[in-house]
Amino acid sequence: MSPISTPDGSSPPARPANSPADETAASPSDGPPRPRSGAEPAQRGPDVAERATRDLAAQFEDEKPGRVLSGPAGLLLTAAALAVGALALWQVFRPLSQGSKYYLIIFLAGVLPLVFLAYPAGLRLPTWRRRTAPATEDDHPALPAPASTRPTVTDWVLVALAVAACLYPVLPIRIGGGGGGYNAFLDRQGLLSPTDLVLGTVLLLLLLEACRRTTGWILPAVCLLFLGYGYYGGLLPQSWPVAHAGLDFGQLVDAFYNSDSGFYGTPLDVAASYIVLFTIYGAVLELSGAGRFFVELSAAAFRRSRTAAGRTAVASGFLLGTVSGSGAATTVSIGAVTWPLLRRAGYPPERAGGMLAAAGVGAILSPPTLGAAAFIIAEYLGVSYLQVLGWATVPTVLYYLGILLAVEIDARRSGVRPVVVDFGSPWRLLGRFGYHFASLIAIIAFLAAGVSATRAVVFATVLAVALSFLDRAHRLTPGRLATALVTGVRGVLAVTAVCAAAGIITATTTKTGLGPQAAALLIGGAQAATSDPTLVLVLTALLAAVALSLLGLAVPVTASFVIGWVIVGPALLDLGVTAPAAAMFVFYFAVLSEVSPPTALAAVAAAAVTGGRLVPTMWQTLRYALPAYLTPIAFVITPAGLGLLGIGGVQRIAFAAVVTALSVAVLAVAAGGWLPGVGPAGTPERVLGVLAGVTLLWLEPVPVTVGATLAAVAAAGVFVRRGSAGRPSSGSPANPVEEQL
Repeated sequence: MSPISTPDGSSPPARPANSPADETAASPSDGPPRPRSGAEPAQRGPDVAERATRDLAAQFEDEKPGRVLSGPAGLLLTAAALAVGALALWQVFRPLSQGSKYYLIIFLAGVLPLVFLAYPAGLRLPTWRRRTAPATEDDHPALPAPASTRPTVTDWVLVALAVAACLYPVLPIRIGGGGGGYNAFLDRQGLLSPTDLVLGTVLLLLLLEACRRTTGWILPAVCLLFLGYGYYGGLLPQSWPVAHAGLDFGQLVDAFYNSDSGFYGTPLDVAASYIVLFTIYGAVLELSGAGRFFVELSAAAFRRSRTAAGRTAVASGFLLGTVSGSGAATTVSIGAVTWPLLRRAGYPPERAGGMLAAAGVGAILSPPTLGAAAFIIAEYLGVSYLQVLGWATVPTVLYYLGILLAVEIDARRSGVRPVVVDFGSPWRLLGRFGYHFASLIAIIAFLAAGVSATRAVVFATVLAVALSFLDRAHRLTPGRLATALVTGVRGVLAVTAVCAAAGIITATTTKTGLGPQAAALLIGGAQAATSDPTLVLVLTALLAAVALSLLGLAVPVTASFVIGWVIVGPALLDLGVTAPAAAMFVFYFAVLSEVSPPTALAAVAAAAVTGGRLVPTMWQTLRYALPAYLTPIAFVITPAGLGLLGIGGVQRIAFAAVVTALSVAVLAVAAGGWLPGVGPAGTPERVLGVLAGVTLLWLEPVPVTVGATLAAVAAAGVFVRRGSAGRPSSGSPANPVEEQL
């Protein structure tokens, strides 16, 4: 039997004349399935395919493609990245005696200049053109448009300015009325010298340019908006809730450059202390073959399933998500391997793209490596990272439950072809390559033993390096280890620029008191509609969800969380919502921006892989991820919602998990229009299902009873509909394709 075939071993149905026959060759020893059609051209070999996938994934990791540097510039970037990585590792065990802020200054001085080397100035956001012919299995993800490999004179000037502006606070020499070393710089807090003001302004402009190069124009525009609010807010009518006394430019630069809430605040601390270590760990796992193993294991586990292709895509997203903090990059990685399987099963490009995007975004939600915002939560709330992982566990399971149910429903409703993926026994794969799970388990074990998150990930990285020697093809020799270190540091460049620029937002909010003022406006809007405290909380949560969703369309996840926390967080806290629930509420809606139209970066990445139309792919992604938009509201509207975060005892946790799982299932049926094992659901049943699913999220006895009753009525309606249509009592579908399912 060929690696992919119909269950009876016969040849699959003929494809249209303009689409070549599909055949996928794969085996555990050869790595992920690679397409072939006849004699595969040499230039389309597996090395080129893997390089194309890595480059495309890297492009979406940072949202804009970077340069491929060579020559002296490439050597300089490599040397600087190695130095930054070594400093980050050194800081874990031998922190600099001058304190954490001193380390952040040195870290930013090492990273910010690399942004101007690695990212050209004149790039446009990628545009994806629809294919004019059907995709074939030998179509690999297209390489990003090659950027100039040589930095310009302007880039080198910016590199020099970045080094000077970043290192100025610690230089032990007098420059005009400033300089004099780190302690002297701190002593001038609130009384900046003209030199301090000039170099602080230079660093401000450099960070805005770094954000523009890595993420586009939107985040710099948002930062400038906050900067303008801080400067001109004193001109607003003082009767306005958001008016303030006004700040001069020197006060703003002081807040950004010489305070703990500005450039060197919590977001940058998270990037320099946590994210860089986890990106290095992820690079080590990838080079050791873990990513390939996770995809192969997913395919092998479902090789005889009726929905093998869809389940493989979802499981791959979850497993790869455990070591990746980027939803879009994970989407590209799993799509490069599983899209041929999905196409063979008969999934249209748009539906497959929606599935891949929804599964990929789970990377930011899947323990033990959540997105950067999760580390910011730990720092803001003063809790351990292990606690944040605990809060994320049940919602992550519910998220993937919703996607899996949607996959099962689609398979039955759309009549996709069953595909057998022959990767051999999953137990054999686990026996040979299961050691890749060891470092993931080690992180949790170290955290549970009270080891800090930074040390836990370093120990896990060392373990992954040691275990890589069990596989001759992926052993991490010194040269490959250096590559992993450079890759990890390069992966944090864009995040560092975003986190440092987020200091503009947090410092302005702190200095002007915008957070409480915005919270009062949000609560006041809800109180204008009702005076009932419970309904005020519900309306505030809904308004906050809308605001966060709109915010997430414009800025990256990390910045979206920071802005949402300083603006929306106080409103929820003022209404009695606990800090963990409020933080996770903001976190989830910040993450979901990657699947929210009209930007939906993960959906754009999926469309790039499948060649599907972009807008339909976005709407399919939204359909797969629908339960995730509603579940976070359950965190905040009732005390029982804390059970979803693993808070409140076994009974509360079990009740919340079971009821919310029922809500997710009902919503999946309503969105998919099919009740598995029964048949299609009509419009009345789907409307009842939506009402039931939403009502069940109100985790109180009466709403749960009402929601369960509505769900039962909807299910009964589907049974009646099937009977009135004269379907067989066994529930066997009339469509021959569905009989195979």
